[in-house]
Amino acid sequence: MRTFSIQGLPDKRRQKVLIHDWPEPEEPTGNEVKTETIYSGITNGTERNQLIGGNYAPKDEQLPTSGGGYQNVGRVIEVGPDVSELQVGDVLYMSAIHAEYVVMAEDDLLIKLPDSIDRTEAALLGMTSVAMRTCRNTELKMGERVLIVGAGIIGQVAAQIAAVMGARATLCDINPNRLELAREIGAAETVLDVSGDGWEKGVAEGTFDAVIDFAGVPGMEDQFLSAVRQRGRIIFIAGRDKVTYTFNLGQGREIQIKQNSHFDRDDLQNLCRLVGRGLVKIKPLIRDVVPVNEAKRIYDTLRDNPTELLGTVFVW
Repeated sequence: MRTFSIQGLPDKRRQKVLIHDWPEPEEPTGNEVKTETIYSGITNGTERNQLIGGNYAPKDEQLPTSGGGYQNVGRVIEVGPDVSELQVGDVLYMSAIHAEYVVMAEDDLLIKLPDSIDRTEAALLGMTSVAMRTCRNTELKMGERVLIVGAGIIGQVAAQIAAVMGARATLCDINPNRLELAREIGAAETVLDVSGDGWEKGVAEGTFDAVIDFAGVPGMEDQFLSAVRQRGRIIFIAGRDKVTYTFNLGQGREIQIKQNSHFDRDDLQNLCRLVGRGLVKIKPLIRDVVPVNEAKRIYDTLRDNPTELLGTVFVW
C-alpha cells in the first residue's frame, strides 16, 4: 500500500516521501468501512511540525514512521456487517492519514460528502473545520470585532465564518500574497499588514472583542491582551509549547483565555453546509493539486520554505 513515510536524514533533518510497501489495513469488521483514497490534503502546520521535529512530532528514535495528516477523501469499497448508514460507492471525508486505503468506523470522525462539495475542496475540510470550531468556541456575536492573527488557510476561512456569524473581522499577517488573497476573498472588513511596525500602527489597545491567534508566534501574548477590551476573549489553537503572558495585563479587565484544538462531525457538517451555499470559499485557497508521486518536492518546500505553499491536494 502507498503512504508517506517520515524519515531521518544524515544531516539530522527530516524528509517525507511516498513509499509503496506499507502494510494494507485489515478488512473491515463490525461497523467499519474500507475506502480507497481519491484525494488527500496537507495539514500545513501539523505536518511541518513533524518535519522539523516540533513539540508533537515523532522522536528521532521512532523514525521511519508512517506519515500523518488528517485530511482524506476516499470512496467506500467495502463495508463491515454492522454498517447501517454508508454503502459501497459513497465518497467520504475522513480524519485519516495520507494512505491509499483507510479503514474506519462509520461513527468515527468522517462524513459522507454531499454532491454540492467539490472533492478537491473536500481535501481541506480538516483545517477549515478547525476554523469552524475555533469561531464557534470564540462565541462570536453580531457586530463584534475580532482580530484574526495569521492569514494561512485556517485564518482565511475563520474570517469567512466570522463574517457569516455577523462579526467584523480584521485579518492580519506579514505575508503580502496572503493579505492580497484575503482582499480578493473579501470576507474580512480590514486586512492588515503587521510587518515592521504595522502592529503598533494598526492594532489599537482595547479595540477588539476577541483575538484568535492562528500564527503561533512566540512572545506575542501580551500584545493580544492589550488588544482586547474589557472582558474580551483570546483564543489559542493547538500546536504550542508554552503560552506566557503578564498576568496583570488581563487581571483588571477580566480577560478570558481559551484553548481550541480539533473539530467534530457537527463542525464538518456545518462547514459543508456553508461551502455548499457559497458562503465559505475554499477553492481560492488551493494553490497546488499534484500527483501523489510529487510529494517529496512538496514536503521539502513545506520544511524549508513553508510560505510558498497554501492549500495542497494530492491526487491518488
